[in-house]
Amino acid sequence: MALKLISTSKCFAGEQRVYSHFSEVLKCEMKLGVYLPPQAIEEQIACPVLYYLSGLTCTHENFIHKSGFQKYAAENGLCVVNPDTSPRDVKIPGEDDSYDFGSGAGFYVDALQEPWSKNYQMYSYVTNELIALINSNLPVTKKQSITGHSMGGHGALISALKNPGLYQSVSAFAPICNPCECAWGQKAFKGYMGDDKEEWKNWDATELASKYSANPIEILIDQGTEDNFLKSKSLLPDNFLEVAASNDHLQTIYKQREGYDHSYYYIATFIGEHVNYHAKFLNKE
Repeated sequence: MALKLISTSKCFAGEQRVYSHFSEVLKCEMKLGVYLPPQAIEEQIACPVLYYLSGLTCTHENFIHKSGFQKYAAENGLCVVNPDTSPRDVKIPGEDDSYDFGSGAGFYVDALQEPWSKNYQMYSYVTNELIALINSNLPVTKKQSITGHSMGGHGALISALKNPGLYQSVSAFAPICNPCECAWGQKAFKGYMGDDKEEWKNWDATELASKYSANPIEILIDQGTEDNFLKSKSLLPDNFLEVAASNDHLQTIYKQREGYDHSYYYIATFIGEHVNYHAKFLNKE
């Protein structure tokens, strides 16, 4: 598996890069952002990795340009990797018809329904192929954590809950916590997996939390109080928090941000806290 360098820019003494590669899992060309901190560039030190999963309509570019994470990644010596949100240009009829299904809306699940099942395997891509790609091509250690926003927050939560021990830590900005019970999730799950609602539960963080029995894990969830999608019951964090509170294997930190919405202004305000949070786990001896 080879990475092709598209661009690189010096940033806080490190380098913000964009790569492309052909994904065997998704069967298409994919782009991703990679920030290498100065420790990796100047000192040739292998660094731990923080994966960031973006939300609906985003590409690999939104997080790179809008969040301001690079300063904190440089300070903590973290490599930060952010993939795209779906396969691209795979010529499935209807893939570009709506913002919340198809292109830009892979939901980090493995689709079971044709024609989506051929390409839309974002869960396997993020938790398997992408990690192997980064580990084999870049100066990184085998320690990694995961975070994300909205649909990407959902992806971060399920990736951690379905793979105990794979990530050192997990956090999420305004995640879709209970997709089986909201319009976004129901549309995506029906399209990608069909009508079997028992199968849907395998991709729902709240449902996964109710059954989680592996090694104890701490989960940081961040939520703005003026988030329109919180008010419209698209995110449902309370459902997740209630289930997690009754599970001795899960500990949650819930940070409510007074007056903040769902935008990247909100993420940029608090991304430093999240990077520093993950650094505590990733840089622990």
